[in-house]
Amino acid sequence: MSRVYNFSAGPSMLPEAVLKKAAAEMLDYNGSGQSVMEMSHRSKVFEEIINGCESLLREVLSIPENYKVLFLQGGASSQFAMIPMNLMKKHHKADFVLTGQWAKKAYSEAQKYGECNVVASSADKTFSYIPKLDPSTFSKDADYFYICMNNTIYGTHYNELPDTGDIPLVADISSCILSEPIDVSKFGLLFAGAQKNMGPAGLTVVIIREDLIQGVDEKVPTMFDYSIHVKNGSMYNTPPCYSIYMCKLVLEWIQNEIGGIEKMHELNQKKAKLLYDFLDQSKLFKGTVEPDSRSLMNVPFVTGNEELDKKFIKESIEAGFVNLKGHRTVGGMRASIYNAMPIEGVEKLIAFMKKFEAENQ
Repeated sequence: MSRVYNFSAGPSMLPEAVLKKAAAEMLDYNGSGQSVMEMSHRSKVFEEIINGCESLLREVLSIPENYKVLFLQGGASSQFAMIPMNLMKKHHKADFVLTGQWAKKAYSEAQKYGECNVVASSADKTFSYIPKLDPSTFSKDADYFYICMNNTIYGTHYNELPDTGDIPLVADISSCILSEPIDVSKFGLLFAGAQKNMGPAGLTVVIIREDLIQGVDEKVPTMFDYSIHVKNGSMYNTPPCYSIYMCKLVLEWIQNEIGGIEKMHELNQKKAKLLYDFLDQSKLFKGTVEPDSRSLMNVPFVTGNEELDKKFIKESIEAGFVNLKGHRTVGGMRASIYNAMPIEGVEKLIAFMKKFEAENQ
């Protein structure tokens, strides 16, 4: 059977070259006579895999030496608790910008550990934009300032980072990591679930500045203490071995086949422009995000008619375009065009949308 074009928001499609390499190494990884799925995480073979993955990630994202990279489990959602547990240690206070469901969940979880100040929200327009920020509303004694950099459900993205001064900026970058260059030095902590741009579900990556690891309350459970994972090289317990291996293959693909993060960004900009340009001139389909807040990764759109939306989703599946249904909280459609989505997939989707528009005027 031929492969479909998978526009899922996550778990998302993986590069075909990565899947083929993983398939070729499934029974025998690098002459070891075993699959990565079954090898000991304490073995020298796997040690080379995890160290290689970290080295590549540092290279691709230009991660400074004073930042630690952790390969954890529990999904990005586990970080909603780990972050306040580890960072709310001086004033027990944090600032939040609420730009969607995931920022709201992080805010709700952090409220269990300290005072949380909402400096801005875009809830008034169904999170269809990134709000302008007024630095005078920022807490001067916050332990950290939290944002969700790319909002998967609503299709918005920060094109300008807040200037938080000495307050560590913390960002959920689950749905935009590896899609664009990022200045890691502007953040205190970055985290991402792997299942959108890095590999299969099961791996959560945390990039944390060294000075933020110290002085954690002794009551914090061992598994939720960043310093424990740093001391143990992400192997305090059995890590998500196969997901780390797959992440390494994806990083190799970005470096060797795409040509690096800058080239990846250029390709993503090209794909997104094709789709947004079509939506902007379409008489049937309409994008739901304000232009200056648009994501390169997640593109929500509607027809304005729920029944027509349902018809489009049904016919799109029959045509080989899957997972275009919008999130249950917003409806409509959403095309997630992550790194692995080839430009041909976007072009064919647009051709299908033009045909659907012509038939449903």
